[in-house]
Amino acid sequence: MAQYIYATTARCCCSSARAHPAIPLQAPAPAPSSSRSPLRWRSAMGASDRLAVAAARPRHAAPCAAIVLGEPLPASDDHGLVHPSADFAAQALVSSPQQYLEMYQRSIDDPAGFWSEIAETFYWKQKWSPEEVCNENLDVTKGPIKIEWFKGGKTNICHNAVDRYVEAGDGAKIAMYWEGNEPDQDGKLTYSELLDKVCQLANYLKSVGVEKGDAVVIYLPMLMELPIAMLACARIGAVHSVVFAGFSADAIAQRITDCKPKVVITCNAVKRGQKLIPLKDIVDASLVESAKNGVTVGICLTYENQLAMKKEDTQWIAGRDVWWQDVVPNFPTRCDVEWVDAEDPLFLLYTSGSTGKPKGVLHTTGGYMVYAATTFKHAFDYKPTDIYWCTADCGWITGHSYVTYGPLLNGATVLVYEGAPNYPDPGRCWDIVDKYGVTIFYTAPTLIRSLMRDGSVYVDRYSRKSLRVLGSVGEPINPTAWRWFYNVVGDSRCPISDTWWQTETGGFMITPLPGAWPQKPGSATFPFFGVQPVIVDEKGREMTGECSGYLCIKNSWPGAFRTLYGDKDRYETTYFKPFSGYYFSGDGCRRDKDGYHWLTGRVDDVINVSGHRIGTAEVESALVSHPKCAEAAVVGIDHEVKGQGIYAFVTLVDGVPYSDDLRKSLIMAVRSQIGAFAAPDKIHWAPGLPKTRSGKIMRRILRKIASRQLDELGDTSTLADPGVVDQLISLSDS
Repeated sequence: MAQYIYATTARCCCSSARAHPAIPLQAPAPAPSSSRSPLRWRSAMGASDRLAVAAARPRHAAPCAAIVLGEPLPASDDHGLVHPSADFAAQALVSSPQQYLEMYQRSIDDPAGFWSEIAETFYWKQKWSPEEVCNENLDVTKGPIKIEWFKGGKTNICHNAVDRYVEAGDGAKIAMYWEGNEPDQDGKLTYSELLDKVCQLANYLKSVGVEKGDAVVIYLPMLMELPIAMLACARIGAVHSVVFAGFSADAIAQRITDCKPKVVITCNAVKRGQKLIPLKDIVDASLVESAKNGVTVGICLTYENQLAMKKEDTQWIAGRDVWWQDVVPNFPTRCDVEWVDAEDPLFLLYTSGSTGKPKGVLHTTGGYMVYAATTFKHAFDYKPTDIYWCTADCGWITGHSYVTYGPLLNGATVLVYEGAPNYPDPGRCWDIVDKYGVTIFYTAPTLIRSLMRDGSVYVDRYSRKSLRVLGSVGEPINPTAWRWFYNVVGDSRCPISDTWWQTETGGFMITPLPGAWPQKPGSATFPFFGVQPVIVDEKGREMTGECSGYLCIKNSWPGAFRTLYGDKDRYETTYFKPFSGYYFSGDGCRRDKDGYHWLTGRVDDVINVSGHRIGTAEVESALVSHPKCAEAAVVGIDHEVKGQGIYAFVTLVDGVPYSDDLRKSLIMAVRSQIGAFAAPDKIHWAPGLPKTRSGKIMRRILRKIASRQLDELGDTSTLADPGVVDQLISLSDS
């Protein structure tokens, strides 16, 4: 068994001592000899302050496949290692476990020095005090929770993301490509053109009274005007709150009522696939509802999306509604920057649960800027020549950190896609990859599994030779989907950055660094710089070595959110009271013998069956390993004997008919991989699963269907295909 050590550090920017997470001392075995000259790992056993990353031995006694980039991963091996090739590692920003460990250890030993050096690569109008790099308290028993980074420093994230590159002579570089709903719709902006458009909108917002600290709600589809609006708000110190352009009028009204914006920015309509969505009508209804709650918005700035709807077909309220194209282009293309404190608010992003008021997650400027940029750079091994595409919507945190801010802060070229990933056919993603020469592709496991279901024929008809790094976000990716992503999409030559993080964390927390160590299919691997993950039991005791429990974070990091807007009590109760002294992620995690981290899903997605705590992700992974299962989603239901039972929604590979024999075979797959105690009590055939356009499965809807609470389904307007709910209900007894 690998040996673990904890090295308590002598220096810290905060009041409490920091310690390394458990990382094994055992160095991984080298990859097999290959004509590709695979990277061979050196033993890190030497000085007592050197730590080595694990990766060599399999969880079972059977030999573990060791694969080098460029070689296919066997379809049957969940525990094989994928080593970076010598060529890939040689050009990587972090090219070995030793380099990672040296950087990681310094980030823990001396967080003030580590992050200050990185922060100094950005432009600051005024430097922070060396004594104010980090102030924190994560222990509710010692007083109010407080997280501050670079306080007193004055900067502006828009200036750092756009102006800085124009001033450096890179204004002619493409900042954004835009791909529309139809394959023949596209556009692009250079950094100079982006700056002009950001300044024009910023000047307009100032002209209508938007000032530093004011809120602006943005309800736009994935047009280039969405990141433009975010940057324009940031430029003048306004706080943007992007609402996913799929939320209902009631959901928007809740957010408007909470943050009280001076302006709402939207467009008249959008087409997703063949479906027309009248966004302006939805906003109109939300403004009526918010007015009933005492919040009136004076201006609704509306972009005319001519590809979806003409002006004359748009409902209009004179005196409140303003066409973007009628006013914004008339303003100057230069706008003074509002220099803000590092701890001034940057944006509000509301996360909604199954019940209750949405949580307004508040991120501030300086620490978020530094963290979003740094995580993007290293997790994707970013190079200035890369063309980067993240399929997420800016209505979610991924779109904030890894569509807009993280990439642009690195001077990257970003692809923004408005349409559906399977329109007009399931090959659209790969058509786009070839069209623009995409080199980094970052998407969600739900989309990967959906494309798997359609088969590799839609992938194979495109080259995809430009791809060099793949990424996964949103939920744990099961090994079967990981292998397909690696073998089919990436031609067995692209490492996968399987990232774990949250809206609240602002950026990646546990993630592979593509050139630094071997990957295990389905594992998020090791912590990013400055992040100290710990796994605790129900009493909050840290566990070492191989274990499973609650994932917490010890000490703060620059990208951490600072509060829940207007609800400090909920902030402390939800995230810091469950385990005093830690940030509680709400996720379960398993650490294997080699020190790799495996996310097991939300703790509230853990099903307690006769005393066995079973992660829904584990059961889903076992089901999807069945060759006839394309996708699965598992929820818990009440069981009079076992306490809770396991209810599985299963989508089959196209053309496979439903049958009792197949149902039994699926259950046996779970029994053989996990155990009899994890066998589903019910297999519910699902032609599709209820998902948002970004691919998130709406599990609260599945729980209501499983428990027959059909009158409590709630808002289904955010679904990519609301009709799938009726299909599932109709198959309840099949």
